[in-house]
Amino acid sequence: MQTHPDPLSSTFAALADPTRRAILARLALGETSVKELAEPFRITPPAVTKHLKVLQRAGLISQSRQAQWRPCRLEAAPIREVADWVENYRQFWEQSLDRLDEYLITLQAKTKTKSPKRAKPHARTKKK
Repeated sequence: MQTHPDPLSSTFAALADPTRRAILARLALGETSVKELAEPFRITPPAVTKHLKVLQRAGLISQSRQAQWRPCRLEAAPIREVADWVENYRQFWEQSLDRLDEYLITLQAKTKTKSPKRAKPHARTKKK
C-alpha cells in the first residue's frame, strides 16, 4: 500500500535539493522556459526535467503551453505553508530568548548589588 505524503512533507522534500531551490529562486524573478532554467546548471536536460517534476508534484511550480514554449511559473502557496509552519518555531525561540534575556538581566542586577566596593588606591608619594 502506497501512502501519499502530506503537502508540507512534499514541499520540504522538494526544497531539500539545492538545484531545486536555485530553480525556484530563478522562477521568483518571473516565468521562464525549461531551457532557460537549465542553462546555469551542469546537469543533463533529463536531470533538469526530473527536478521540475519533483517541484510540480509538490505544487511549487506549474507549466503552461504557449505554442512551442512551455513556460514554468512559481506557485508560492506551498512556500507560504512552510513559512506559517516555521513561524510557530520562530515565536518559540523568540520567547525562549526573551526569557533568557530577562534571566541574565536579573543575574547582572544581583551581581552589581552584591559586589563589594573597591577602595580608591592611595597615590604614591615620590621619594627624593
